[in-house]
Amino acid sequence: MTSVQDALKRQEIELPSWAFGNSGTRFKVFTQPGVPRSPQEKIADAATVHRFTGVAPSVAMHIPWDKVDDYAELSAYAKEQGVRLGAINSNVFQDDDYKLGSVTNPDARIRRKATDHLLECVDIMDATGSRDLKLWFSDGTNYPGQDDIQDRQDRLATALKEVYDRLGDDQRMLLEYKLFEPAFYTTDVPDWGTSYAHCLELGPKATVCIDTGHHAPGTNIEFIVAFLLRVKKLGAFDFNSRFYADDDLMVGSADPFQLFRIMSEIVRGNALDPASGIAFMLDQCHNIEVKIPAIIRSVMNVQEATAKALLVDREALKKAQAEGDVLEANAVLMDAYNTDVRPLLADLRESQSMDGDPIAAYKRSGYFEQIVQDRADGQQAGWGA
Repeated sequence: MTSVQDALKRQEIELPSWAFGNSGTRFKVFTQPGVPRSPQEKIADAATVHRFTGVAPSVAMHIPWDKVDDYAELSAYAKEQGVRLGAINSNVFQDDDYKLGSVTNPDARIRRKATDHLLECVDIMDATGSRDLKLWFSDGTNYPGQDDIQDRQDRLATALKEVYDRLGDDQRMLLEYKLFEPAFYTTDVPDWGTSYAHCLELGPKATVCIDTGHHAPGTNIEFIVAFLLRVKKLGAFDFNSRFYADDDLMVGSADPFQLFRIMSEIVRGNALDPASGIAFMLDQCHNIEVKIPAIIRSVMNVQEATAKALLVDREALKKAQAEGDVLEANAVLMDAYNTDVRPLLADLRESQSMDGDPIAAYKRSGYFEQIVQDRADGQQAGWGA
């Protein structure tokens, strides 16, 4: 049990700045009181989550949603709050020019504009000390014949190569993928195989980012995790849950068993420790639930799935697998999954001078009431800012 707690102490879960702002569906964004008005206030909220959970020491930023004049100053502010700036996320999907694509657009001027933005994000990484550049492209087509599929892959490869060559020695590129939406006929990076192929061509500083909501129904995500771990091309996760498409619901809320299975492969691959280089980040949309408690709960969900994965009796599992004992092998896995790890995690937090119940502690803290009062005026942050 001590080894399980030691592993959990080293776990890190990165928080997305945009999860603290107003976001929602394509139909409506419901505003909430106390929502941040600036990148600094997003960081302060993320630092609050870290204070109550102890495992969320970094904040992913999104450009231009988190654009500031002085990124070194923003990084220093994060340090003062007890956290650090994490991955820098680019945005080449919210501009009218990108209607037909960004780096794969048939118009060379627009491709140049998009690539320049990605290079700008690397400049920001230099200023913040961030390791990871996360790329997601909405590029694709809606109709057969709309554009040449192979030409678009060539354009994508050209842009990725230029950005890759700009990365520093200690910086990485994380290439995310998505099955569909907003493109409905073809998506230029639709699956892990496409991402992997481009990353393989680019080199060791390019790795795949798995968003758990970006797959076709029934996709075995843990197989993808296992494969990419084996070939050392898994760079990061965007954790969330889905029922139908890219729902961006709280991680572990729709299918906690899937989250456990994913974390079991992470543990089996010795990839849990931050030294392994795998970034575990939330990427969620809190539209109807109160944001900070939802993020705290999400962090706890990942912790619980991880704790259960660490409790799998690997020796017994290997023995059953070697003997071809299908039922026993499954039972070993299920025994770990069915274990109530909440007391273990509560003890762990208390041993680190934190409250065993982060949600209850946050509610008692008065932080929400204070930010509602302090942020009554001004423009709330959202998808457009």
